Amino acid sequence: MLNCIAIDDEPLALELLEDNISKVPFLKLAAACSNPIEAMKILQHENIDLIFLDIQMPGLTGLQFIKTITAKPMFILITAYEKYSLEGYDLNVIDYLVKPVPLERFIKACNKAWELHQLKTRKETEPASYFFINADYSLIKIVFADIMWIEGLKDYLKIHLKSSNKPLVARMTMKSIEEQLPESMFIRVQKSFIVSKNYITSVRKNSVFINEIEIPVGDNYKEAIAAITGKY
Repeated sequence: MLNCIAIDDEPLALELLEDNISKVPFLKLAAACSNPIEAMKILQHENIDLIFLDIQMPGLTGLQFIKTITAKPMFILITAYEKYSLEGYDLNVIDYLVKPVPLERFIKACNKAWELHQLKTRKETEPASYFFINADYSLIKIVFADIMWIEGLKDYLKIHLKSSNKPLVARMTMKSIEEQLPESMFIRVQKSFIVSKNYITSVRKNSVFINEIEIPVGDNYKEAIAAITGKY
């Protein structure tokens, strides 16, 4: 659902805009305002995703209003004048509608806003695919999918990567790196070893194998391995 505001200084135009909004199932009208100042008060108290905005209004114009907002919602401009379209797009508005607006054209603009909102939401909820660590006097980017296994050596770690024949050595603890690894991809198999579930090729009694590399499984971690294999 997109929480939206409609702004137009013409009562009939605002009424028509409210009616159009009511016909779009994923829109929820939070407020209908006759000027941008009213809308500013709404923005202080509500999370607004989309604003339908007239351009030519006394006092503060629609384009001036957009420039005053720092954390910008999406905007769809609705105006009787085509001449402002270029400036509107320079402000990254979703669409520019010229009055009178046919319903199908209005819905098309709303669909663009909905698709952009969905894309943004997916990006925000998707987990990161990498992290950075201090190593070799630099911040090194490590992609989770590249990590095969990690070996702890007191205050140091050896991070074995698929993309490199030589492990990356970093000064950090097992606990600190474990907190950064997604549980869905990695498993602690021993006090000194974390392995990628994707690279485990076989399990044998007290060991897991990554190809020919044998990694011991501690007594306290056997149930976690059993949960992966389904063999208790």
